[in-house]
Amino acid sequence: MAGAEQPDSPWRVHGMSVEGYRHRRQGLPCQDACAFKVSPYVAVLAVADGAGSRPRSEEGSRLAVDLAVEHFTRRAGAVADRRPGEAVHELLEDAFHDVSKMFLDTTGPDAADFATTLTVVVLAPGWLGHLTVGDGFVVLRAGTEDGERQFHLLPQARAASEYSNETVFLTSPDAARWVHTDCVADEGVDGVLLSTDGLVQAALGRAGSGTQAPNASFADAVFRSLDTVTDDAHEGLATLLRSDRLTALNADDKTLLRAVRKARP
Repeated sequence: MAGAEQPDSPWRVHGMSVEGYRHRRQGLPCQDACAFKVSPYVAVLAVADGAGSRPRSEEGSRLAVDLAVEHFTRRAGAVADRRPGEAVHELLEDAFHDVSKMFLDTTGPDAADFATTLTVVVLAPGWLGHLTVGDGFVVLRAGTEDGERQFHLLPQARAASEYSNETVFLTSPDAARWVHTDCVADEGVDGVLLSTDGLVQAALGRAGSGTQAPNASFADAVFRSLDTVTDDAHEGLATLLRSDRLTALNADDKTLLRAVRKARP
């Protein structure tokens, strides 16, 4: 996947999914996917991680992100000019219901074979909406402190239970119960990064309280490389995601989808 330069949009978007070392060694395709849609008022970004143990998860992740950008864009267009708040949570939940229903209708009785996570961000004037099911994550760039850019990890979806780290999938029974939604109203947000769990070790670290927090050096480099238009953005990101350094941290498939706010003229 390459980037999108929509002249009327305040956002520049770029990202891709690459197969991890394990899949390259085994000759298997990438089971991650990402997609986005940019319009003058709304941008929708989605990433998905197909379950490695399921035979058609590659198709499942691609179907999930394609349905997400279609249905979240349609729903967001109806409330893009509203004030952030409960209306955003409702649109996220309604759009997820649309995606889930279409996904299950399309895959039919073999839906479990297409199991995948899904993480979506909606960027609209004045607010950002976030929905996730599974173990994807989102990092925001917003504000500065002592001249340093600040990065913020959005809350992630809950595990299937407090006693288990089991990943919840779009096809999991009662998946809607485990969906997490957020609405962020902050005009200072000028960068958004979505990823699957293949980049957890590189993109996230531990805060003083023991909770996860963004790796500032990684996030800063990823965002800065998109702040200006260059001809090698696609090649540079592919090289990073396939680098020995990241492979040593995690051999899984990797997805990085990012959006930065364009400089105002």
